[in-house]
Amino acid sequence: MGPRKKSVKRCLMNNEIPEETVSEETKDYMNQLSHEVLCHIFRYLPLQDIMCMECLSRKLKEAVTLYLRVVRVVDLCAGRWWEYMPSGFTDSSFLTLLKKMPDVEQLYGLHPRYLERRRVRGHEAFSIPGVLEALQACPNLVGVETSHLELVESIWTYMPHVHILGKFRNRNGAFPIPPENKLKIPIGAKIQTLHLVGVNVPEIPCIPMLRHLYMKWVRLTKPQPFKDFLCISLRTFVMRNCAGPTNSLKYVPLVTGLASARNLEHLEMVRVPFLGGLIQHVVEDSWRSGGFRNLHTIVLGACKNALEVDLGYLIITAARRLHEVRIQPSLTKDGVFSALKMAELEFPQFETLHLGYVDEFLLQSRMANADLVKYGLADVVENPGIITDIGMKAVNEVFSCIKYLAIYNCPHLHNPYNWISDHSRWTRLVDINLVRCHALKLDSFGQFVELLPSLEFISLDQMFREPPKGCARVGLSAGTGIGVSSALVSNQNSNNDNDNNAQNNANIHDNNHHPDDSDEENDFRQDLQPGEQQFAADALNEMEDMVQEDGEVMAESGHETPAHGQAVLPVDVDEEQAGPSGLQRVVKPTPITVHDSESDDEEDSLELQEVWIPKNGTRRFSEREEKKRESEQSRELSEVAKTKPRHTMKRKRTADKSTSTSDPVIEDDHVQVLVLKSKNLVGVTMTNCGITDLVLKDCPKMMFIHATRCRVLKHLKVENAPLVNRFDYAQCKKLNMDQVLDQILRIPPDRNRIIYLRPMQQVDTLTLEQKLFSGPYPYHICIIHEFSNPPNVRNKVRIRSWMDTIANINQELIKYEFFPEASRTEDDLKKYPKYPWGRDIYTLEERKILRLNESKG
Repeated sequence: MGPRKKSVKRCLMNNEIPEETVSEETKDYMNQLSHEVLCHIFRYLPLQDIMCMECLSRKLKEAVTLYLRVVRVVDLCAGRWWEYMPSGFTDSSFLTLLKKMPDVEQLYGLHPRYLERRRVRGHEAFSIPGVLEALQACPNLVGVETSHLELVESIWTYMPHVHILGKFRNRNGAFPIPPENKLKIPIGAKIQTLHLVGVNVPEIPCIPMLRHLYMKWVRLTKPQPFKDFLCISLRTFVMRNCAGPTNSLKYVPLVTGLASARNLEHLEMVRVPFLGGLIQHVVEDSWRSGGFRNLHTIVLGACKNALEVDLGYLIITAARRLHEVRIQPSLTKDGVFSALKMAELEFPQFETLHLGYVDEFLLQSRMANADLVKYGLADVVENPGIITDIGMKAVNEVFSCIKYLAIYNCPHLHNPYNWISDHSRWTRLVDINLVRCHALKLDSFGQFVELLPSLEFISLDQMFREPPKGCARVGLSAGTGIGVSSALVSNQNSNNDNDNNAQNNANIHDNNHHPDDSDEENDFRQDLQPGEQQFAADALNEMEDMVQEDGEVMAESGHETPAHGQAVLPVDVDEEQAGPSGLQRVVKPTPITVHDSESDDEEDSLELQEVWIPKNGTRRFSEREEKKRESEQSRELSEVAKTKPRHTMKRKRTADKSTSTSDPVIEDDHVQVLVLKSKNLVGVTMTNCGITDLVLKDCPKMMFIHATRCRVLKHLKVENAPLVNRFDYAQCKKLNMDQVLDQILRIPPDRNRIIYLRPMQQVDTLTLEQKLFSGPYPYHICIIHEFSNPPNVRNKVRIRSWMDTIANINQELIKYEFFPEASRTEDDLKKYPKYPWGRDIYTLEERKILRLNESKG
C-alpha cells in the first residue's frame, strides 16, 4: 500500500469567492426544466410575461412556442377586465401573435385603447380590419371578449358564428349621448350579457341567447324600437333614463316580450312611459304560463303613466320569490299596501323595500326637467310620496320578513311609534334609511328604534332639520307650512303699533322701571290657551312688549344713533321656538346679539349671558354655556356697564312688525336630542341632520358613529355603549370637540378607538395631547384631524389599517413574548404630572395630525 497523498487546502484571500459558490450561483435552473414543466408554469403567468421570456434563451423560446401552439384560452388583460390590453400592437404584430396560437378557442381581454376604423396604406396602425383578419386566422375561434362598439358590430357582421364572451360593456358612455356612439344589434346575435351606456341604438330585436340587458342613457332611434323584441332567456332587464318613443302604445311589445321571458328575475324601469294599466292586462294574460312569476326584484321609478294596479299585480304574481321592491313616489300610497293586505299573501323571501324611490341620476344631475326632455327623455315631474303612518303600519303587516327599509321624501309620515301594532312588530328589520322625511317627530323615532329587536344600522340624511331663524317669532313651524300666516301677524302688529310706540317713548324717560319676570311668564302662559294661531300672534306681541321694557339700551347723546354691529343686551323671554313637527314651547333664555353678518360664529360679536328668574325664585342658566365662558362674559358685562352708564342708553327695537324670517335677530339653535336605546344597534350615520345632541342611552353592541355636515350637532353623551370604537365627525361646525372627546375617553376600555374629525376651526394640538395622555386611559387612541381637500376616504382606510396592525403587534408581544401590559393608575397621574406623563408617544404628521397612544410594551 503506497503512501497516503497529502491534501492541501487552498487558503482564500479576503476578496476571493469559492468556485463551488460561483458555480451554484450561476447555475441556470430554468434551462434544466423540461418543456412540459415550463408549459405548465406558463399557465399561471400573464401573456405579456410569457412573451418576454421568448428572448431570454433558446430553450425558453422553444417552450413559449410550444405553449402558444397548444393554448386554447388566452387573456390579453390578465383577468383585469376593466383595464386595456397592452399598447404597441399593430395589425401585423397582432396577426403574428394569433398565428402562433392556431388552437385558440376563447380570446379574452380584447380591449384596445384605440382602433382605427380603416387601414391606411403605408401606415402601420391598429385597425378594425386588421383585428378581424387576425381573428379569422384562428380556425377554432369560438368567442371573443371585447368592449369596443365598432369592433363588436364588425364581429357580428363578418364573423356571426363567434360568441361575445363575458359582459359587453362599452367604455365611452356619457350623457348627453355622444352621436358617435352607435351600435346596430342584429337579430339572433350571439351574446348573453349586454350593458349599454350612452349609445345610439336603432332597435332591440329578437335575441334568444340574451340573458342580461342593461340600458342606461340609450337613444332608440327607430319609431318602433321594440317591434321585434323577444328575449326568451332574459333574466335581467334594466332600462334607465333612455330616450325612446313618446307614444305609450309603442311600449306594448316591450311588456309582452318581457312576459315571454319565463326566467325573468330582475325588472327595472326608470323613466319609461309605458301605457298605464298595460302591465295589469299583460299579467292577467300571462301569469298562468309563468309570466313574471320568478321576479326577485321590481323597480319602478319616474314612470309617469304607471298605476297602482300595475305595481300590485307584479307584486302579487311574484310573491313566492320576491326579494326587493323599489317604488316611485307617485305609487308610494296607503292604498297599495292596503290592497296587498287584503290579498292575504305571504312573502317568505322578501327583504328590501324602498319607498319614494328616485334614481340617483335624477338626484345628482344639475339639469332641469326641460333640459332632460330636450335630450329625448320622457317628461316627468315627480311629487313626494303621500304614504302616511297608516300605510307604514300596513307595510309590515304585508311584508312581515322585511329586513331593509329605505324611505325618501315622504312628508306625511309623522309618528314612527304608530307604525307598530299587534300585527306589525318589525321584528326582522335590520337596517333603516330615512332621507328628507321632514315631518317625522324625533321623540317618536327614538321610541320606534327602542322597540325594534333586530335593528343594527340607522342612516339619517337631511332629517330633523333645524327651524329657520325667526320662524318662532312669526308663528311659523319648521318649513312644514304649519302656523299663523305672515298677513295675520302683520295685522296684529299694525293694530298694536301705536301702543308699542307709546310704551317705547315712556321707557326712554323711565329706565328704572322693570316689571317682574314671573308676571311675564304668567301672561305668556295665559296666551297659550285659546289656540295655536292666536298664540303665535299674541306671543309676538308679548315679545314686543317685553323687548321694549327689558330690552337693550344704547348710548344716547342728543340725536345719536347706535353704531352698526354694536352689541346689545339680551332679552329674556319665554320664547316659542318651532320644531319640525309643530309648535313647541321652549322656556329658556336666548342671548340676542346684532352682528355685522348673519353668521353665528362671528368672533367680533359679543354674546352676553343673562339669568331668568321663574316664579319659584330658582335661577337657571342657559344649558349650552360653560362655566368658564360665563365668568368671562360676566367680566365683559361689567366692563360694558362701566363704560356705558345705564341712564345714557337708548333702546333698540327687535320685534317691530316682524313678518319675515330674515330678521337680524340671532336666536339660539333649536334643541333636538336623539336618544338611542337598542340592544342590537351597531352603527349610526347622520348627514345634514338638525340634531344638536346625540345620547347613547343603552347600546351594548354599538360600534361606530358617523356624522357629516350636521350644522348644529354639538354634544355627545354616552351612558352605556362599551364597544363603540369608531367616531367620524366631518364638517360639523358647531361640534364641541372637548365635550365629545371627554365623553369618548370616559367609555370603559374594552376596545381601541379611532376618532376621525374634519374640524372647521383651528385645533390646539398641545392641549389635546395633554388631555389625552395625562388621563387614565389604558387603551389605544387614534385621533385624526384631516384637512385634505377634497376629503380622501383612503386616509381613513390607511389609518384604520395602521391602528389594527399596531394593536395586533402589541397583543402578540404581550401574549407570546411576555411583555408587560401597560397599566394606568391614579398614582401614575401623580408620579408623572408633566410631558410625556410616563408614556411612549409617537407623532406622525402628513396633512393631518395623528396621535397614537401606545402601550409601554
